[in-house]
Order: sequence, then structure tokens, then C-alpha cells
Amino acid sequence: MADGFDFTPGAQVPLSGSSGQTAATTALASAAYRDGPLEDIKQADNDWYQSGISGGRKWATLFTPNLGEAFSRAIQVRMLGGGRAPLIQSFGIDPQSVVEHALAAARIRKHRDSWLTAIMALCGLVFLPGLLGWLLVFQLRKWANGAGDKRASTLSTALLVGVCLFAALLLLRLPFTGFWPWYARAAIVVPVIGWVWAKRICERTAHDLRARWDGLLSGGGVGAKVPESVPTHPGQGAAEALRQGLARLGAEQQSNSIFYAGPKGILGMGTRWGSWQLAEELVSREPGKEIHPFRSWDVIRAIHDQLRMLTRGPLHTGGFPTPSIRHWIVTPVGEGAKGVSRPSGSDVDAYQIKQHEIQRICNEQQFGSGDRHYLGVQFVLWDGQLVITMMITVTVLHETLRIEVTGYALGPVHGLFTTKSSPRTKSVSKAIRFWESRTVTLPLIESDEVVRLAVRAPFTWYPPLLDWLGGKLSLPEPFGLRHAWAAAPWRHRFMADDALRAATPVLRVVHKAALKVLEENGVDTTSFGSRSSSLSGAVQDAAPRKADLYDA
Repeated sequence: MADGFDFTPGAQVPLSGSSGQTAATTALASAAYRDGPLEDIKQADNDWYQSGISGGRKWATLFTPNLGEAFSRAIQVRMLGGGRAPLIQSFGIDPQSVVEHALAAARIRKHRDSWLTAIMALCGLVFLPGLLGWLLVFQLRKWANGAGDKRASTLSTALLVGVCLFAALLLLRLPFTGFWPWYARAAIVVPVIGWVWAKRICERTAHDLRARWDGLLSGGGVGAKVPESVPTHPGQGAAEALRQGLARLGAEQQSNSIFYAGPKGILGMGTRWGSWQLAEELVSREPGKEIHPFRSWDVIRAIHDQLRMLTRGPLHTGGFPTPSIRHWIVTPVGEGAKGVSRPSGSDVDAYQIKQHEIQRICNEQQFGSGDRHYLGVQFVLWDGQLVITMMITVTVLHETLRIEVTGYALGPVHGLFTTKSSPRTKSVSKAIRFWESRTVTLPLIESDEVVRLAVRAPFTWYPPLLDWLGGKLSLPEPFGLRHAWAAAPWRHRFMADDALRAATPVLRVVHKAALKVLEENGVDTTSFGSRSSSLSGAVQDAAPRKADLYDA
């Protein structure tokens, strides 16, 4: 038992709401296999969440990770690390699948790094003076290319050519007798042979990673192979810890506790774009008689039952897909909060707040401090790229019943994650018709990249040292895979239409169910009916607004 979650094996029950959520999942998972520069992740930042890049040592730029390496490392540490902070639910995707692909990508790179480490020991450590000389040349090239100056880049290329000529001259001018002259020749040549060997290994791995990257985005069903997450005997502590980490991740994803961060909206669901309120006085239908007593939970339960009928209609059309209807407990946090804390205690079991506590909060915690109850109906559309959530809350203060319906929308993941790999090309002038140009395909792995991978390989046994030397990716907090890199849905015409169209039928079903409960308990529904009709007309002109930015 850890954090209120039982890790012992139990019945494997399929979780609802996960079908058809492949586009956003595979897009995020593909980042683990990418080989672009780490700075590209900044393109995916949105208005509320910005990724950070913790820079390494300025003198060790050869240790800088690429996007895939940094992403895989950051995801593993943040979502599976021991003592990690709570995560925000990732609606519309399967976060466990993304984490498994990050583990699979790390496993592929680890296999490559094992070979590169052996090459570095055989061709580098034995001939250390030559290796250090070549590394110094490539480090100078790295600094020059990082300056962004075309003249500096030309000088770096000239430096490499000059060093190669000097090395060739040295090979010929050295004496041909004695141990040290031959050792000096070997110290110059053997690291180059090791570089050629390492390049073949790096190219093979790069093609494998790119095939998985493109396969995910093409819908090829590329699976993540993570055999280390399945313990084969009781002594495998690391495998058992990884299995428990994945199980905890899945349990937290199904938690019914969410967080409201002011203008950021509900974390994981997006910002609130619309709000409709029905608030009228509770008056007895028969003068001189009191209304039958009822509670907020009675109204919520009736609304819940009616929302389950949303997929049915008088006409045979596509209509609504089956929504996810859940009771949520919402905890307020600050707009700039860097973390959240999930409820704990006897009323929580495996991150799930128990039913009796949900009813108590619904009926009693309607004013002042404390958590609040919401009933949510959620639609996951566009293969997980669009998440529409309508939240309903019922409050009774003195003799006034208030029913509030609010709309939240979470847009698609940034386009950075949906781009496939492309070959490296360069435009050059033709030899004879110099006024014309042609496109040539460059090698997938450059010489500088081979050196970078070979230098990093011996240090992969202790990732914190690599993070200190080359830098790492800092994820935005409070972190959730889905909302951290989500774009606004309003730039996509059909996604915006879907969000706006969902509001009207949901609002009408809520009002219809609530009015039925009021009538059954002897409440005069005349004023409620008039207000409901007014709202029903107003919602037809629904438009996205920043509902949480009050003009005060």
C-alpha cells in the first residue's frame, strides 16, 4: 500500500473513455523518438505553460541532449520518479502509453550507448592523448557553430580541415623506429577508426528511431517494448518499482479529484469559455403549504440520469458520441501554483474520493472554504485532439436554488508533435550550369553528432551527471501531459463549432431534469421555466469568451 493505492494484482477491468484517443497519444509519444534540437520544444509553449531548458556547462556543449533524449528523460523522472509530485490528469490521451514509449526509446538508446562505450574504451581510452586532441577540435567547432555567425562556421570547417592536414603530415614526419612514434601514430588514427565504427552504429539506431517516429504518426500501430517493467522473479526490485510506478500512473489518471487554477481554468480541462446560470426562489406551488424537502444531491442525481440519454434523439443522425459522465471534486489552487496536493485520508481510496464523501460535499460545502462538487459530461473528439467538458453544479442558499453550467475546452496538441521526420537536404549549385541549383540529400548523422553521442555514451550510467554537464528539459508545473502542450481549439473552425454546439443540448437536458425534480417536490416552477427559456434562447448565440477574467 502506497499513497492509498493497492499495488497487488487484481482484476483487470478495461477503463472506459480510452477508445479512439490515439492521435494525441501517438503525437506526444513520437517526441521520445525525435532527433531535433532541444530548443524546438519551446515552439509548443502556450499562453499558460512554458517548458524550460536548464543549461549545462558552457565548456561541455558536446554533452547537450537532443529533443528525444531530453523528453524521454524528463517524462520518466517526472511521471515515474520516486517521491514525485502529483500529476494532473491527461484527458483525451493515454499517458501510460506515452511513458512506455519514452521507456522504449531510452532502451534503444541505451543499447546503442553500450556499443559506443565499448568503442570509446577500445579506441579512445587506450589512446587518450589523441582522443582528447580530436575532442578539443570538435568542441571548438561546436562553439563556433553555436555563435550563429556564417564566418565562424566557415572558420570551424577550416579548422577541422587544417587539423586533418596537420595530422597527415605528422604521420609521415614522425620517426619509424621506437614505441612512442608508433603510439603517436595510433593515437591519431585509431580514434578516427573508432569514429567510423561509431557512425555505422549511430546511423542504424537513428533509422530505427525515425521509423518508430513515423510509424506512430502514420497509425502503424508501433508498440512500445518495455520488458524491464515485467518482473520475472521476486528479486527484481527495479522492475517491480517500475511496474508499481506505471500502476500508480494509471490510478492517478482515473482520479475524480481535479483543481481549479483561476484564469487557467480547471487543470487538464482547459480554460472556461462560457457560463450559464439559472437562479430563482424556491416557492411552494400550493399557497400555505411548504415544499417537500430535498437536497442538492437529489437534483444532481436526476441530471446525471438524464445526461446518460444524450446519445438518443428523435432523428437518426450521427449525434453525440457516448460521453463520460462523472462526479468531480474540485479543489481551488492559485493561478501561479507550482504544484497540487491530492486529498488523502479515510474518505479516499486509490486516488478516488468515495461516494459518501462526494454526496456530503455536494449537499453541504456550497459556501465558504473547502472543495466543491461538480457533475461533468465530457466529450473526447477528433481522436483525442479535442476535449469538451460541461460542468454542472447545484447550490441552495436560503431560498434560492442556483444551477450553473460552465463549458471548458482543451484544444489539440501543438503541431510540433504531429510533424513527421524529413531527410536532411541541402541546396547546391550545379557544376556546369552554376546559375541553377539542385537538392542533395545529406547523411542522416553528421560527424559532429557521432562525436556528441560517443562522448555522452560512457556517462549514461549516471544520468544526473549528464544533466549537469549538458542540461535537461524542465517540464511546466503543475504538470500533465495533455494540457502542457495544448493549443487553443478556436483556431480550428470545426473544433470550435463542436465546442459551441455541445452547450445547447446539455444545458436544456440539465434544466429539464432539474425542473422535473422541483415539480415532484411541490415547487412552483413558473419563474424557473421562464428563466430556462431565456437561457435556452441566449445559449444559441454562444461564443467563446474568457469567462474567468472578470472585468472588475
